Amino acid sequence: MEQMYFSVVDYVIFALLLLASMAIGVYYALSGGRQRTTQEFLLADRSMAAVPVSLSLIASFQSAVAIVGIPAEVYANGTQFWFIGCAYVLGLLIPAQVFVPLFYRLRLSSAYEYLERRFNKAVRICGTLTFIFQTVIYMGVCIYTPAFALNKVTGLPLWGTVLATGLVCTAYTTIGGLKAVIWTDVFQTAVMFAGQLAVIVVGVQQAGGVKAVWDRVLEGNRISGLDLNPDPTERHTFWTLAVGGVFLMLALYGVNQAQVQRYLSARTEREAVRSCYMVIPALQVALALSCVMGLVMFARYCGEDPSRRPGSLSGDAMVLFFVMDMLQGLPGLPGLFIACLFSAALSSISSAFNSLATVTMEDLIRPRYPAMTEARATLLSKGLAMSYGLLCLAMAYFTHLMGESVLQVALKIFGMVGGPLLGVFSLGMFFPWANSTGALVGLGAGLATAFWIGVGSIMTRGGGSGGGVLPSNCSVAWLLSGNTTVSHANMSAVPSIFFNISATPPTLRPTGLRRLYSLSYMWYSGLSCLVVVLVGLLVSFLSGPMKEEDVFPGTVYPLLGNLLFFLPDRYKKKLCCTGQSMHAEDRNGDTFSSDKGATEAETKVLLRASDPLLMERETSV
Repeated sequence: MEQMYFSVVDYVIFALLLLASMAIGVYYALSGGRQRTTQEFLLADRSMAAVPVSLSLIASFQSAVAIVGIPAEVYANGTQFWFIGCAYVLGLLIPAQVFVPLFYRLRLSSAYEYLERRFNKAVRICGTLTFIFQTVIYMGVCIYTPAFALNKVTGLPLWGTVLATGLVCTAYTTIGGLKAVIWTDVFQTAVMFAGQLAVIVVGVQQAGGVKAVWDRVLEGNRISGLDLNPDPTERHTFWTLAVGGVFLMLALYGVNQAQVQRYLSARTEREAVRSCYMVIPALQVALALSCVMGLVMFARYCGEDPSRRPGSLSGDAMVLFFVMDMLQGLPGLPGLFIACLFSAALSSISSAFNSLATVTMEDLIRPRYPAMTEARATLLSKGLAMSYGLLCLAMAYFTHLMGESVLQVALKIFGMVGGPLLGVFSLGMFFPWANSTGALVGLGAGLATAFWIGVGSIMTRGGGSGGGVLPSNCSVAWLLSGNTTVSHANMSAVPSIFFNISATPPTLRPTGLRRLYSLSYMWYSGLSCLVVVLVGLLVSFLSGPMKEEDVFPGTVYPLLGNLLFFLPDRYKKKLCCTGQSMHAEDRNGDTFSSDKGATEAETKVLLRASDPLLMERETSV
């Protein structure tokens, strides 16, 4: 494969991205309150409007993993992955109506502070440690992905690029706080959309126009129909994506600290809920751009001379080859897409650094040292952000050992760890009788189940069957799937190759434990969440259900009370779902005292005087 190179203009554009991101961090370090309090550094003084919060929510999710992984997935396996867009809708409507109002009314600093109020300190610490483990590993994937792809295509030093990305991100996160993170996300989101649009427009033009692209992807069987196969071991079907994807989205947009922290930074609850709604159409646009880019990439190379094909590249580096090959004669455009790719990486990484510093400070350090001064706490928070940045750089070294598509690796990590966390939050929010013992045992069981299946699938290379390359009628199409590569020498034997690398025939499907390990990675979140809830409820009943009067006010959503409206009140009371302690209108996590001698009227007066934001309770747009 011919090595490609950046022009001077490309380097300038890439450097401008890093400089602009750094400048935003410096600006917020020197303006406003100058990041002198933890409230400003970690929560942006709870002063953000809906638009920047929503764009930051998009940028946090739309990482380099998605920009590289989704086009490669669509190129190799068709548009079936596009159906995950159905999960985006329900996966954001539920947080907007349930999680965001509940968290905002409790006036939390950390999502895991909720677990202590609902259960106890041990559950909070376990949830925090689980999140830290998940995020540090995922950040390794986010940092490594664009650097690896760039190295394979242009020959730029791999670890030099990793260090440049990680250190710039660490610097502006450390000095600028959450305000810098959110406003750099806004800037980087614009760069992301511009980069993808530029590639699609030029790609369609070089492929011969929209009709030519459509004809080639139809001929190559890249337009997938509605696959209603209920088999959970099928890698991508409508059910795995549209239903299993809902649990993945809930784990990300419902209880993940990086996203919850953005909701909590909004100036009112209404703004927080509105930002969640605004993400829905924007994510659909981002998904569409990535999928269309994969189709254009297929149309561009379908029928090309074999010498033009990068037969030795993985599916993830292949996207960079496509961009560099197509934009090579247009100075500045390759740099724009690389800036797009690294914008996605920077936005995800900075979000993680800030959220990791927040949970460590609020969940692990401040409870042990309540007398710590605000100045010292802020300085320590900045030190934590820097330390996590360096730790994630070290984790990037291990990412290449995974040997799978970066998209699949990233979603496996979220499923294996995010699913159990979603389960323990769901247990607390929707089941009033669940107790702390049930929560701890359930979380342990969910994590054990998720890692058992996840590690088993990695060892046996499972994670869902049906991920083979789709048959293509293009005579010299070069097709990739995961680690499978069609080499130049075998192009004359394309039909036999498709038989060799396609999905396992039904007669050879794995059985026993291997069948369990073949569960689609899109079901990891749902399965582990269900295990946490079922085990947690069982243990809670065996160890003594929590009584309604012992539940902290405002920590339970009245789901059961609404669903079981037909039951007599005496049965509802036994199930702790009468709804008397399930609202937070008259409670505030910062000022509420658990002294039961205080009257309800006194508490209301205290809260209204201390926090005017509690007067606003709209939960819909």
